[in-house]
Amino acid sequence: MQKVIADDLDTLLDILPPHVRHPLQQQKDISELLEVVLDLGRPPEARFPRQEVTLGPEEVSELDIDYVISRISNFGDDNRAGIERTLHRISAIRNRQGRIVGLTCRVGRAIYGTMEVIADLVKSGKSILLLGRPGVGKTTMLREVARVLADDFKRRVIVVDTSNEIAGDGDIPHPAIGHARRMQVTTPTRQHAVMIEAVENHMPEVIVIDEIGTELEAQAARTIAERGVQLVGTAHGNTLENLMMNPTLSDLIGGIQTVTLGDEEAKRRGTQKSILERMSLPTFDIVVEIQDWDRVAIHPDVSEAVDAILRGRPVPTEVRWLDDTGKIRVEKQLPATTEKAARPRAPAMGTRTYKLYLFGVNRGRVEQIAKEEELGLEIVDNLSDASLFVISKSYYRRRPLKVREAETSGVPIYVLKSNTPPQIRQMLNTIYPPASASNTTRADRFRLALSEAQAAIQLIKDGEVTVELSPQSAYIRRLQHLIAERNALSSQSTGKEPNRRVRIYKEEAKA
Repeated sequence: MQKVIADDLDTLLDILPPHVRHPLQQQKDISELLEVVLDLGRPPEARFPRQEVTLGPEEVSELDIDYVISRISNFGDDNRAGIERTLHRISAIRNRQGRIVGLTCRVGRAIYGTMEVIADLVKSGKSILLLGRPGVGKTTMLREVARVLADDFKRRVIVVDTSNEIAGDGDIPHPAIGHARRMQVTTPTRQHAVMIEAVENHMPEVIVIDEIGTELEAQAARTIAERGVQLVGTAHGNTLENLMMNPTLSDLIGGIQTVTLGDEEAKRRGTQKSILERMSLPTFDIVVEIQDWDRVAIHPDVSEAVDAILRGRPVPTEVRWLDDTGKIRVEKQLPATTEKAARPRAPAMGTRTYKLYLFGVNRGRVEQIAKEEELGLEIVDNLSDASLFVISKSYYRRRPLKVREAETSGVPIYVLKSNTPPQIRQMLNTIYPPASASNTTRADRFRLALSEAQAAIQLIKDGEVTVELSPQSAYIRRLQHLIAERNALSSQSTGKEPNRRVRIYKEEAKA
């Protein structure tokens, strides 16, 4: 199927002031427009995939911003609005008094034909979870899935639409979701409640949900799946392994628990006595990692894939892509087990090169230290492109808007104690482990660290007063603290980096 794009671009242009609209219409590549930025006191800008264009010398005034606001819907709690019966999104920037001083007018496009590469999976009736970095097309594919299931397969489909991202603004859903029904969510904190309401009140065969990001939403998803309803959704994270390392969302793939084996069983398996195992059946049967607009990696059996990762075995994935003729190509791949010799370090959390968004941190200093350490590092200017948000402690305490945006979009946050070379070097050593650690896979380090924490808890329950664990990164330590908390024990981090570690103890032993 050839892709067809519907963008309702004229509708978006109509809400813009004339001095912005007219030069924009003269752009030769206007069909590739991504968004228009209107910031008070600055010239308007148009953003395209390969360039940014200033739309004349006249600065944006309050009248210009009011002109746009008067032609769109009201802004919600997430500072987003839209244009009725379109997929366009207008996001607001406010000053400290709450007055709007900036607008980002993003083009929404319905692209028909994006799900052909996974059409057989969708048709199977199994629950599917889509993962991928921001901007890679998760919501676009989700929208197409809803339409195909409702129109082509005649399923009863309900879209739970939190910010009108899937079905557009207004009370009438965009045609891109076909005959699927849409339930709007008044505020993001009620998304889990609307998910349950959809099942209890409207007898759907399929629930479509974008951005599962909280524990309540993960629990709601499991409740829906247990009732025999097909789920198709997206979640924060680029890969299945990212999801396993996320304590909040790991229940989507079955959850992870520590099990203590008997001596004979441990010997038979050739493992330690304390091992990590999947707790239950996954909420989603299939995980699709969207690597690019026309390329996906598929885990067709999530249970099998999670079990293999926990046991340190290579996990084969099925990679599919569309070639130049539009034909689907399929290839089985195994993950690489060794790093190239030319790379002295590798990212610790799943991406080949970390993309850092800096806030209140000296960029030149970070780049200089990364160069000295021979690290592959990229500093980005847009939060949506980042794989890690780095902020100094003094700025983090103020809770700026960018921090809240990072938390909402699921971008991990690293807080520097101070904007100094030692702290920056420590941060880079945390996310890029030394070459000596490359013989142990990331999954092995993760599994062993959590097993050690669970083994320590068992020792304390058997009579030990306190147990210190081996040094770990800040992220792993946080998971170890969580394990202690869930077992009604106390814990604290002690020592200095790189030897900082977790100590687990009974509360009365603290003194």
